[in-house]
Amino acid sequence: MVQIPKAAAPSSTTPPLPHSVPTSADVARLAGVSRATVSYVLNNTSAVRISEPTRRRVRAAAEELGYVPHAAARSLRAGHSRIVLMPTPAVPMGPLYHGFIDELQWALGRLDYTVVQHGSVGLRGEEAARAWAELRPVAVLVPGTGIGPEGVAVLRRSGARAVVTIGPEAVEGAHAVLLDHHSVGHRAGAHLYARGRRRIGVVVPEERGLGVFSRPRLEGVRRALSGTDGTVTELPLGYNEESAARLAARWRALGLDAVFAYNDEYAMLLMRALQDVGLRVPEETAVVGADDLMLGRLLRPRLSTVHIELPAGRDLAELVDRAVRDPGGAPERRTVRGATVVHRESS
Repeated sequence: MVQIPKAAAPSSTTPPLPHSVPTSADVARLAGVSRATVSYVLNNTSAVRISEPTRRRVRAAAEELGYVPHAAARSLRAGHSRIVLMPTPAVPMGPLYHGFIDELQWALGRLDYTVVQHGSVGLRGEEAARAWAELRPVAVLVPGTGIGPEGVAVLRRSGARAVVTIGPEAVEGAHAVLLDHHSVGHRAGAHLYARGRRRIGVVVPEERGLGVFSRPRLEGVRRALSGTDGTVTELPLGYNEESAARLAARWRALGLDAVFAYNDEYAMLLMRALQDVGLRVPEETAVVGADDLMLGRLLRPRLSTVHIELPAGRDLAELVDRAVRDPGGAPERRTVRGATVVHRESS
């Protein structure tokens, strides 16, 4: 006789057997509707009229079963994905930009897009575009200058219906949100000159990749002082206390009476270093930043700054949606020119 051993009792460490994944058919049975109705409700289809009680019943059944629509299946039906890819910026981005991105992601979510951030640090041009294209996004939002016309073509061939760049330059074949950094510097330079400052320093960050933003701001200050008795001195500065201390130590030798410090973060760093060597702000040196961060209002003296009007996240999300719906349309160009000085105690 062969004795069949009893199965061992499951231990507390034995993983539970996987449950079957709920399907739209399960939701339909529980809600008492067709699978088509489930699809219309959960995909927010507006072309089919469905009563609100039925919509609530379908959503309640889906929640009870833990059902979520299958993204790949939905993409097959639509002929494209709903993924909007946002590559991680290759350069440091401050709180102003991150707040704008948060609003944009919320707005895209309201339009039923899934936003995916892609860590592509170190990749540029076509190499970066090929990495992004592997995910088959319906749209790609590229910060800065990380892509050229060849990369745009790679993305379009892979099925991307919209490529949008956010930076100082337009790229052939892509929609563009153009940030006018010249006007930021021009506003700062004109403000300092109007306040009686004549020997103005301009911070140029040493951090890699920021030159595409800082150089136009420097040129904007130079343009504001062109034809006047004012002078402009370029000031390389790393974003660390040691670099700021070295610059502050030779400040009196430079003979400067004002500084436009690229943005609020560099302005706060440098202002602290200037105060540490005994320089009075604004009596001996006026300081102006940019971005209008809340922290600048908490300093003593309060920081003067250039307030930058970025496009509303909702407006950019609607641009993406239009481009997805009409992929053959001409690329749109939007230039952001809203830069105004907020005068506070530091200038």
